[in-house]
Amino acid sequence: MVLRNSDGSRTSGLVVDPSAELVQDAMAWCAQHGLVYGAQNPADPCALVHAPFALTPVPFPRRAFERAVAASRPFNVMIDRVARDEGYLTSVLEAAARGDAEFTGRLMEVYKEEMQRRQRDGTNFPERSLVLTRSDYMLHAPTSTMLQVELNTIASSFGCLSTLVGGLHRFILGKAGVDRATIEQVLPVNTSMKVLVDGLAAGVEAHGHADRTMVMVVQPDEQNSFDQQWLQFQLWDRYGVRTVRKTLREIQEEGAVDAASGDLRIGGRVVGLVYFRAGYTPSDYHGDAEWDARRLIERSNATKCPTVAMQLAGSKKVQQDLAKPGVVERFSESAEAAALMRQCFAGLWGLDELDTDTSAQQAVRDAIEDPDAFVLKPQREGGGNNLYGTELRDTLVDGTKDVSDLVLMQKILPPSNTSVLVRRGKYEALETLSELGIYGVLLRVGEEVTMNEEAGMLVRTKPEVSAEGGVAAGFAVLDSVQLV
Repeated sequence: MVLRNSDGSRTSGLVVDPSAELVQDAMAWCAQHGLVYGAQNPADPCALVHAPFALTPVPFPRRAFERAVAASRPFNVMIDRVARDEGYLTSVLEAAARGDAEFTGRLMEVYKEEMQRRQRDGTNFPERSLVLTRSDYMLHAPTSTMLQVELNTIASSFGCLSTLVGGLHRFILGKAGVDRATIEQVLPVNTSMKVLVDGLAAGVEAHGHADRTMVMVVQPDEQNSFDQQWLQFQLWDRYGVRTVRKTLREIQEEGAVDAASGDLRIGGRVVGLVYFRAGYTPSDYHGDAEWDARRLIERSNATKCPTVAMQLAGSKKVQQDLAKPGVVERFSESAEAAALMRQCFAGLWGLDELDTDTSAQQAVRDAIEDPDAFVLKPQREGGGNNLYGTELRDTLVDGTKDVSDLVLMQKILPPSNTSVLVRRGKYEALETLSELGIYGVLLRVGEEVTMNEEAGMLVRTKPEVSAEGGVAAGFAVLDSVQLV
């Protein structure tokens, strides 16, 4: 396992020679410790397979890693303030809502309707907003800095399985002969499962009802349900919080909000927290029933993770706008916090601003000339949506397409590593690229932020030739950090 420096030389990490025996040990560890996936076998709905993983951890520079961790709390505060600024959200997302009417536009409709309802009717309860963020980074080799790929504010997955991968790698390195003191020195402890559960429990507690129930909004036939179920079991074991899994359609069919109290009831229980692990993609909304469910949830007094406003705050367009001079500073708690976050920004340009922004105009010209130096992003989450290369150039030069919802981004150039990727019992050594995600938890009740914590990490490693990086989408494997 090696890491290239910005000058092309390599900084050695811990080296482990893969073997069939070591891979078999790793798969057995996964089975024994719940590092598993649904196998999607129609003949056997109970079939499981180990989650895709890298055999050993990927090297990251210690200082760059620590800077990304330190930025977690400032990003939490900043994005919460963005979500609370109705005028800013409305103005920044106006063009994106027109260009992406089927999704961003519909989310904006729900948001505006709820804001107008509150102003008209008022509420007798404070807003309870919980967000489990994940700020994703890649190490930019030319400058040896960690640059932000995106900031996720909905359905930030794999926190639990990532915690388990850290345990797997401690086991594998020990089996391979690395001494325990070295392992503890170079492998940071991943707190994701613990702190994310702490945050969800705090969201239920903030509501205060004796039913102590969380509704997890899920997709039908979720392959990654075991990552989610770790949260459920931990919530029950540690806090006595019951989890009910429901699709948006089921919530629309079974849910009701009490007009007087604002309580959301599903299955005879009062819901303290609605946690969205679905609802981030248009395919989760098959018709008006799902959108009606989203409105029902927003209208209730349940803690939302996230609110519609917070989901919108995590959009690509908002990320691009925050990188403009003076904008992130407007929403930061201090000049130091703003400076730390600004160090993380890659080049970003909004295509809805081409008439007025000369830097965006120049970036488009540069991208047409050298499309491999850029990536074009729609307002989508979940992987498999970005445009690269020829497809990027064709989109920019086609004057008939509405590109107002797209964001042009500098392509981050991470160093490559040699990793052993294990999928469905088979393994291969490949040149790979890795992405680091830092989780965060923020809970606000009314005007008071009652919890703001950094919450561990996710590492996804993919073949160097792959443009996309989603694990659930089949492009990447789960990994962990080795500090060098």
